[in-house]
Amino acid sequence: MASKLHFFLLISLSFASLRVSKAGDPDILTDFIPPPALFGPPGGNYFTNTDFRSLVGAPFPPTFKILKATMEEFPALEGQSVSYAALLFPNGTVNPPHTHPRASELLLVVMGSLQVGFVDTTNKLFTQTLQQGDIFVFPKGLVHFQFNCDAKDPALALSAFGSASPGTVKVPSAVFNSTIDDQVLALSFKTDVATIQKIKSGLSG
Repeated sequence: MASKLHFFLLISLSFASLRVSKAGDPDILTDFIPPPALFGPPGGNYFTNTDFRSLVGAPFPPTFKILKATMEEFPALEGQSVSYAALLFPNGTVNPPHTHPRASELLLVVMGSLQVGFVDTTNKLFTQTLQQGDIFVFPKGLVHFQFNCDAKDPALALSAFGSASPGTVKVPSAVFNSTIDDQVLALSFKTDVATIQKIKSGLSG
């Protein structure tokens, strides 16, 4: 009896490991997910997104900006396990610490330079200064950031994601703009409620 239980436990663990190793966007059983019938049969336009044309020849924005091509903006991506983003960094700007719970991120610096980094589950920080043409991978679900520390020049990066809907959890906003009780935050950060409220007012401004 014990040996049978041991056997079934091993089989169950094997299947669980298989499911985890294949975790990500669910596979689809068709070539693509068509639009709703009311839009008619899809043509080439359905598989085309022109939002990034707005970047061509445009002046740099005054603050950090992200332009996304995920399933939300580009429905043809549903079921394809890919998405894209353009990240525009004026000099001295940052993409604050955040995570993508459903995807890893592959970032390519197209212009300028960026200081990037992520923190693993042992709280070890991995950082690198990237130059034009460099690529960096942010593992799935880990907290990471990008920073243009150049005082004069802007930077532009393109990010590819292993999900049509990677999701973004912005750490400062998730912590301080949530409804977590101020007392809980004060105890967690080893400070007082007044300091927590000051941080919150700074983030909301």
